[in-house]
Amino acid sequence: MFNQPQPGQYSVRAAGYIALAECDDILQLLADLMNSTATLFESLSDKADYAYEPGKWTIKEVLSHLIDTERVFAYRALCISRGEQQNLPGFEQDDYAAHCEANSRVLPDLIGEYQAVRLSNLYFFRALSTAQANRMGSANGSPATVSALAHMIAGHELHHINILKERYV
Repeated sequence: MFNQPQPGQYSVRAAGYIALAECDDILQLLADLMNSTATLFESLSDKADYAYEPGKWTIKEVLSHLIDTERVFAYRALCISRGEQQNLPGFEQDDYAAHCEANSRVLPDLIGEYQAVRLSNLYFFRALSTAQANRMGSANGSPATVSALAHMIAGHELHHINILKERYV
C-alpha cells in the first residue's frame, strides 16, 4: 500500500529522509522506531538537558522537534489523503524549537507524548486505502504524496537518531 516514494513525489530537500527510510514496510518501520526511539531517549535521561555545543538543541528539544515535525507531516498527510488541493504551509523548525519550552518539561512526559503521536499516526496510516496513500498534494511549495510523508516522518527521525548517537551518546 505504501510504496517507496519516487522522485517527483516529494521535495528535493526531503531526498535524504526518503533515502534513510528505504524499506519494504514503512508502517512496520514506524512501529519499530516508536519502541527503539523511546528506549534511546530513556537511556539519555541523565543528560536530557545536554546540548553538544552552545546554540544546539538539548536532548529534550530534539525529542520535542521530532514530535512537532511528525505532527506537521501527519497533518499534511491527512489533508492530502482527503483531497486537499491547496498548497499546505511550511514551518520554521528553529522558531518552533525556540517556543516549545521542552526544557521545562520532564523527559518521561515528552517520551509519552512522542509515543502517543506515533500510535495515533499508525492508526491513521493503517486506515488509508492504496489510492489515499498514493494521492499527490503540495506542501511548502513542493509535491508530496501521503506515502512520501510517511517515509519522511521515519527518515527525519532516523536522521536525528544518527545525530544523537554521534554527538550526544
